[in-house]
Amino acid sequence: MELWIVLSVMAALFQAVRFMLQKHLSQIKLSASGATFARFVYSAPIAVVAAALYFNSNGTPLPALDLGFWGYGALGGFAQIAATVCTVLLFGRRNFAVGLTFKKTEVMMAAVIGLLFLGDLISPFGFLALCVGLAGVLVLSGPMEVEGHWWQRLLTPSAMLGLSAGALFGVSGVSYRAASLTVPSADPFERAILTLAVVTTMQMVGMAVWLFLRDREEITRVLSTWRTAIFVGITSLAGSFCWFAAFTLQNAAYVKAVGQIELIFGFAASSLFFKEKITRREVMGIALIATSVLVLVIYA
Repeated sequence: MELWIVLSVMAALFQAVRFMLQKHLSQIKLSASGATFARFVYSAPIAVVAAALYFNSNGTPLPALDLGFWGYGALGGFAQIAATVCTVLLFGRRNFAVGLTFKKTEVMMAAVIGLLFLGDLISPFGFLALCVGLAGVLVLSGPMEVEGHWWQRLLTPSAMLGLSAGALFGVSGVSYRAASLTVPSADPFERAILTLAVVTTMQMVGMAVWLFLRDREEITRVLSTWRTAIFVGITSLAGSFCWFAAFTLQNAAYVKAVGQIELIFGFAASSLFFKEKITRREVMGIALIATSVLVLVIYA
């Protein structure tokens, strides 16, 4: 099995665990912004130390980063923050599995964005796999809260939060791939760890300033929940590193398509930890997602 596939599966697992912890934090003490900030405040310092150790062990100097890197990194970082806030808010409206399902619309969006801005090509079988995966996402999403025309259902709060999260995660994934590719290094892990350290630091500083100006008490609440929040940072760091490394090896659409296995992890968490019911419709959706990943792995 290719390395980018292994990295994508591991990234999905770490991300599912991180969202579980953020859902838990948002239910007991923190706002959506606070639960999102917890991700960066506890992961950025670790990412910086990890990057320093990696470069020091290899004896290589830090490469020069051009304006393209900073632009793509800032765009991806902002999009990821907004997407995470939308997802945490969605968890408050729908169950954990459905929340993860809605955000998976990022797969097709990442394909379109990557094609338009990076020239990433998608093979016929890859495109078929993405379509099957999207069908699985639609099946898993289940009935919306309102009746009427299909476009009216897209305007429900849950749908808008989910689709917004998917679009923003799609933008962040493609932006991170673009940023990492501008790093002048032949080592994909070097590019990944450096991009991760820089972006998470920007996100931590940006959110700290935002909360300081808007809700200073939330910063205190985030720091007071460190026993749980620190694991949000650790799983976030591990997941982000795997995503970044995978993005340096394969285009964002394929990486995110394999990452749909996160839904299976999500359904397990929904059933085992949050005690939420899984319907036949959701089982059918899982089968479609699994088929999508299998086709992609075989023919990509």
